[in-house]
Amino acid sequence: LCLTLFLCKVPCGKPCDTCCMEEEESNSKSQRNHWLQGCVLSLSPTNDLMVIANEQKAVFLVPKWKHSDKGKEEMQYAVGWSGSLNVEEGECVSSVLCIPLASQKRSSTGRPDWTCIVVGFTSGYVRFYTESGVLLLAQLLNEDPVLQLKCRTYEIPRHPGVTEQNEELSILYPAAIVTIDGFSLFQSLRACRNQVARAAASGNENVQPPPLAYKKWGLQDVDIIVDHASIGIMTLSPFDQMKTASNIGGYYAAIKNSPPAMSQYVTVGSNPFTGFFFALEGSSQPLLSHVALAVASKLTSALFNAASGWLGWKSKHEEEPAQKQKPKVEPATPLAVRFGLPDSRRHGERICLSPCNTLAAVTDGFGRVILLDVTRGLAVRMWKGYRDAEVGWIQTVEDLHERETEKMDFSPFGNAQGPSRVAQFLVIYAARRGILEVWSTQQGPRVGAFNVGKCCRLLYPGYKIMGLNNVTSQGWQPQTYQICLVDPVSGSVKTIHVPFHLALSDKKSERAKDMHLVKKLNALLKAKTSDPDLIEAEAKELILDIKYPATKKQEKFNAAVKYVSLFRAVYPNSNEVLFFSSELECVDEGLLQFCANKLKLLHLYELVSKLNSQSIQKDTPPSDNDLAKLLRLEERDFRRLETLLENYKKENTQSTVDEKDDSLSVKMFLEYLEYEKDMINVKNMEDGEYVALGSFFFWKCLCGESSIEEMCRALESAGFSPQILLSLLLNLWLSKEKDILDKPDSVSCLHTMLSLLSKMKVAIDESWDTQSISPWWQQMRTACVQSENNAAALLSAHVGHSVTAQIVDSVTEKKFSQIIVGSDTESWEALSLDTEYWKLLLKQLEDCLILQTLLHSKVSRRTKRVSSLQTEPLGRLSVKKLLEAGKGKEITQIFQILNACRDLLQLAYQQFPCSLEVDVLHAHCCWEYVVQWNKDPEEACFLIRSIDHLRCIVNAHVQHGNLMCFMSTTLLKRTELIKDVGMGDTAMTAFLGCCSDLLQTLLEADVSSDEMQAPVLDTEDAWVSVEGPVSIVELALEQKRIHYPLAEHQFVLCTILYAIMRFSLKSVKPLSLFDSKGKNAFFKDLTSIQLLPSGDMDPNVLSLRQHFLVKVVSAVVQTLCSSQKAKEVSEEELFPFEKGKNWPTLAVDLAQYLQVSEDVVKRHYVCELYSYGMDHLGEEAYLQVADKEVLASQLLILAGQRLAFALLHVQTKDGTELLARLPPTLCTWLKAMNHRELQNAEVPIAVTAKLISKVMEHLPENHGQYNLALNLTEAVEAISHTLSI
Repeated sequence: LCLTLFLCKVPCGKPCDTCCMEEEESNSKSQRNHWLQGCVLSLSPTNDLMVIANEQKAVFLVPKWKHSDKGKEEMQYAVGWSGSLNVEEGECVSSVLCIPLASQKRSSTGRPDWTCIVVGFTSGYVRFYTESGVLLLAQLLNEDPVLQLKCRTYEIPRHPGVTEQNEELSILYPAAIVTIDGFSLFQSLRACRNQVARAAASGNENVQPPPLAYKKWGLQDVDIIVDHASIGIMTLSPFDQMKTASNIGGYYAAIKNSPPAMSQYVTVGSNPFTGFFFALEGSSQPLLSHVALAVASKLTSALFNAASGWLGWKSKHEEEPAQKQKPKVEPATPLAVRFGLPDSRRHGERICLSPCNTLAAVTDGFGRVILLDVTRGLAVRMWKGYRDAEVGWIQTVEDLHERETEKMDFSPFGNAQGPSRVAQFLVIYAARRGILEVWSTQQGPRVGAFNVGKCCRLLYPGYKIMGLNNVTSQGWQPQTYQICLVDPVSGSVKTIHVPFHLALSDKKSERAKDMHLVKKLNALLKAKTSDPDLIEAEAKELILDIKYPATKKQEKFNAAVKYVSLFRAVYPNSNEVLFFSSELECVDEGLLQFCANKLKLLHLYELVSKLNSQSIQKDTPPSDNDLAKLLRLEERDFRRLETLLENYKKENTQSTVDEKDDSLSVKMFLEYLEYEKDMINVKNMEDGEYVALGSFFFWKCLCGESSIEEMCRALESAGFSPQILLSLLLNLWLSKEKDILDKPDSVSCLHTMLSLLSKMKVAIDESWDTQSISPWWQQMRTACVQSENNAAALLSAHVGHSVTAQIVDSVTEKKFSQIIVGSDTESWEALSLDTEYWKLLLKQLEDCLILQTLLHSKVSRRTKRVSSLQTEPLGRLSVKKLLEAGKGKEITQIFQILNACRDLLQLAYQQFPCSLEVDVLHAHCCWEYVVQWNKDPEEACFLIRSIDHLRCIVNAHVQHGNLMCFMSTTLLKRTELIKDVGMGDTAMTAFLGCCSDLLQTLLEADVSSDEMQAPVLDTEDAWVSVEGPVSIVELALEQKRIHYPLAEHQFVLCTILYAIMRFSLKSVKPLSLFDSKGKNAFFKDLTSIQLLPSGDMDPNVLSLRQHFLVKVVSAVVQTLCSSQKAKEVSEEELFPFEKGKNWPTLAVDLAQYLQVSEDVVKRHYVCELYSYGMDHLGEEAYLQVADKEVLASQLLILAGQRLAFALLHVQTKDGTELLARLPPTLCTWLKAMNHRELQNAEVPIAVTAKLISKVMEHLPENHGQYNLALNLTEAVEAISHTLSI
């Protein structure tokens, strides 16, 4: 990777003209080249953003494709934003990080959604920006200058025993370290970015971002700290735990069952040189920050004017007003150093943690690089002579294909090879010497050294993409680098890659080296070059360097040796041996004939090899006009053909035949052919062998690298029949589809070769009449019809049609030249039966090619559970398959494609604009999924996707009709026989949920249909005469309108049944919630008029309805609480058919339908939330209640139950004393409270105090329970004061 930098090389804050004048006046070249050393530099791990800052100024660089001086396109960095970042007077940039944030979209392929720039200032502020320089939020966590910013992102643990590390951003101050939780930071940044976008669109300036959760540690017993490394969470082994407990507590010390988890931090500086800190998890609660400067007062002020200078400094009248009073800074939790490396004279400069979190490289003021074992706290290695050095790490994973399996390595446990090994390499850049070195750790040698210059900067981010976890990271393949070198002299960014075998030693290193040489040899042989002697010399050198015996037995090695040895080393004296044997007296004639035949084949092999090895001058590649004339196509038809092939090429990149080499050994050549009666026949072979033989004869000719005329003449004179040659040629052409599409010149070569083969004897019968079918062309058409490589078949059919028309024209002109004399026949087109068959085949192949392109289009696979319909492998099409499958197969293929792809239908839409209209497609897809669901009702995903397609139908009339067909033919029948549907509980729950969604969609479609007209259905001109049953859309438009009250009545029943199944409600009889009229109206035709309930309802029925809704709300809250506790399995994964259904709102809607007070349901929902201890949700739901006085009275009892549990049932001395000081009335009331009615009584007293204060807000002073609430408030304050003491 080499990315060119375009930026000002003097970061002085002056305009570019001034900088250029100063450069011309200065004679110090080194001073110009060392400008980057004084800047703060950061490059995103994904290479999509670079930030360079100096004092208050900064420039954001983004990569773009541009033309270089040599005329080639290359990636170059260009200025994306520049300006001044300081907000407070006198503050400067001290540290910068570019953190890419993961995309939350399922279709993401490993690229980040956006990149956040984190900037630390000498004022103590940490500010977060977008790529365009928009300030998202700013945080003052400490008033000291920010020394260093470091980030850690999620990595999949390599072993089951390794502790999974959380994402975090760590900020180092002179005497403190702040860690921000990565998940909290990720969510806050996304929220701020979304709010900024909404504010920019609406013009609203009052944007308040969410607070950040962080921990702040005050580092003690250390004189100076300049850098740090956050190791992450670690746990002691049982032995270390017992050893520490014995040292502290003695012989009778007790230990916990599980070792405590600790966060480890390592600092470098002086006294001690390196310090090790351990923060016990849970010892300090995360702090919630008060965000200062969330968003600029005006969003436009963050987008600086780039026209005022190279870096876009702002003028005086554009300066932002001074900030308001600084926010409150939380005090740090003291954290003493556990131990360290005490070296009073040594001063640490930098520390760099390895990717495996076990080693760290430290540089000091003595020019040493020290390797630390952070687990044991020991220095294990030291390098000298590296003053002002920069360090980084490279982690290389072993390629299992390079590991040779041996008998001694066999293991009875699974794979003999085992998992891939990982090697760590330390990269040291010695700036004073201008050398970059790579060392194998821990005690390995130096494996590489490079001269790179003395003005470079080594960048090692140590993190990747933020926002991933153990689930989302499975499908991601982030394109990130590990370490890079920025060279300001050449203006380039270079990455470093180290092969794994350099970490090995002795015998294994030799073997790995040999495998690496074999891969290099294979790449050399595949390289395209015009100097075969150079390839031969390099290949021989590589072969001689391979020492390990087992390597020489591999097929790649043998193929390389055969290539280098060439054919001249095979059978050098074959002619002499055969002629000498013919002079013997008693020699079998069969043996002589056999030898003579083999000799002829050897001569043929030598001749073909000679022709293939001869380099001929290539003709000028034909232009598009030449190819169009050659194929007898109009310009429009030729452009269409090009478009079809380009689309097919994008989606079908794999080759059906994988040939390692185009050459063919003598042994295989003799095995494939046999000579009999002066004719050469091809033996029965496999497809791959047949293609290999054809490739040996014709591939060089098709590529234009060998003479076609000489090759055809040699094969004809050797005894090949034209039919065999045509079969070999077509098999080769059809199997090399990928290579052919990359070489358009091969079409003209095929045309020339087919013309020459057609002119051979017995190719085309002399008695052939143009009004009859020629077996020669029928053989070619049969091969095209049977081929599954549609692009190659289509091209060969075009060539065959062109050659046929050429021959027909020639025959016709010769036949009628004497009859029609002097007439103009150039514009005539001779007709023949073969040309008509060719035209029919071309149309069939074109349609098949379009279907094949759509069928194999690349679609993003969903990470969730998919149906068996999608997991079935998609086969390849051919004209033969479509013809044998019967009529309608093409349309079936299209709708099967729609289930997997919705992106590449433009081409098919141009062919069938009416049949592939959007609503028609969604209607057919809906029914395809319904058919699949009827086959297997347990697969609810089919039904869910069918509903998704129904909702996508735009026209309400089509949507309404499809829903009616759906309900009448499928759902209502299964609902009527609900006991005999044969579905499990999960499938039944999903089924009822889908019924509820369908009825709701049907009601919405009925209302929307009054506002739009029914569509007019058209048919393509080519398909007007189609007969058969009416289409699905026509059938939908014939459906009657529903009776809205009846459909709404049915919707209420389905929703009730769905709630019963979803929450496993017991002792509920659904039909008891309705009167006799309501029961009789169920499961009737939705278009009929039924007698429905009206007027006042029976009080007993209303009581049952209210009791049911209360049970539903209680079950909803219980499920919500359980899902928050068990975070491993989300509700969406357990019930994918719900798709974020809001059950509390649905319960309120049901109350309206069932004539139950909505406020009763809302109050019960609030009480249940507080009963489960989810006060934060209860506060939100509190606002929706109308009668807040009644709700406050109910919550007062709940608060009393909490207080009674805290005072009466938690036996503490303080609780007894507090109870004695309470008023007698309050004490008696608390004793009467039953805390067992609470679902969660263990709620912090501060939360209960907040609840009582809310009750006081909504209870009037004249309320009977106001004094009781007042006493409760005083009691809670006393308890809080006691607990704080």
